[in-house]
Amino acid sequence: MPGSCDVVVVGGGQGGLAAGYYLRRAGLDYVILDAQSQPGGAWRHGWNSLRLFSPAEYSPLPGWGMPRQEGEEFPTAGHVVDYLRAYEQRYDLRVRRPVRVHEVRPAGERLAVETDDGSWLARYVISATGTWDCPYVPDIPGREEFAGRQPHTVHYTSPEQFRGQRVVIVGGGNSAAQILAEVSRVAEATWVTLRAARFMPDDVDGRVLFGVATRHAQQGSPQGVSDLGDIVMVPSVRAARDRGVLTAQPMFQRLTPLGVAWADGREQVCDAVIWCTGFQPNLAHLAPLGLALADDGVPTVGTRSVDEPRLYLLGYGDWTGPASATLAGAGRTAKATVAEISELLRA
Repeated sequence: MPGSCDVVVVGGGQGGLAAGYYLRRAGLDYVILDAQSQPGGAWRHGWNSLRLFSPAEYSPLPGWGMPRQEGEEFPTAGHVVDYLRAYEQRYDLRVRRPVRVHEVRPAGERLAVETDDGSWLARYVISATGTWDCPYVPDIPGREEFAGRQPHTVHYTSPEQFRGQRVVIVGGGNSAAQILAEVSRVAEATWVTLRAARFMPDDVDGRVLFGVATRHAQQGSPQGVSDLGDIVMVPSVRAARDRGVLTAQPMFQRLTPLGVAWADGREQVCDAVIWCTGFQPNLAHLAPLGLALADDGVPTVGTRSVDEPRLYLLGYGDWTGPASATLAGAGRTAKATVAEISELLRA
């Protein structure tokens, strides 16, 4: 039943499980509260063809590497879900689900974690809710007038949804490029980006990114891997380039009832606009703490909140550690976070 413990972890995805591994090893009293009904985090909701950028051995959580998937060099999202489920069981992590956290608020010397299953009191809270539940769509004029569909990446499952249609895909990252590669095979697809697309070299995949992120972490650099580019040239994206469809137009100015329009007066009729425009940190449960919000997240020292020192944040992006939103990166930041909490509790 809900009660008191040293640490409450909010979120049972890859970041929460990595934290649980180190909390268990440190012998701390903890609980992981996960809003989802099954293990797997955001990996349970990706599109059908979603795969990792690197082989399984380059995508480990701490303590136990991901087993290889038979017949697949780059594991599918379903394989990742199976791995996270097995990881939970392997280390007997204390995960309670489905438990939705409504708010975290001060309660004297502790923090109160209010949920739909009761209240917890914790000396420290680790927030690891990720970003998948907070898709971002820019406020473009005419969005409410457009008669077609406007799904975000979170709603995309397969290109069959758009077969034979005219589709505009918005975004300059990996999701946009991979969805464009698929949709362009079955539909008339137009790619639109706010800035020129930055492609990584063909020989850069998750293995290289893993190495770059590791060096940045060892050097204490706040940077991630963005200096290499924004789009990994996975096989489907390379094939799209070879077909001549990997060419982006500048961002349109507004939506019309029938399509999109640019500032120079050009208009294009379309049936759907797919917003591959990223995500924002899922931090609504932290509102009672009155945290200052910066453009790149919550001000932190390491992963510790500047405004509320009993709060740590894991896995939201490079502002919580190099590559911290990846499977491999989650372990690094979780290890440092739990080590700091353990030292504070001993003091």
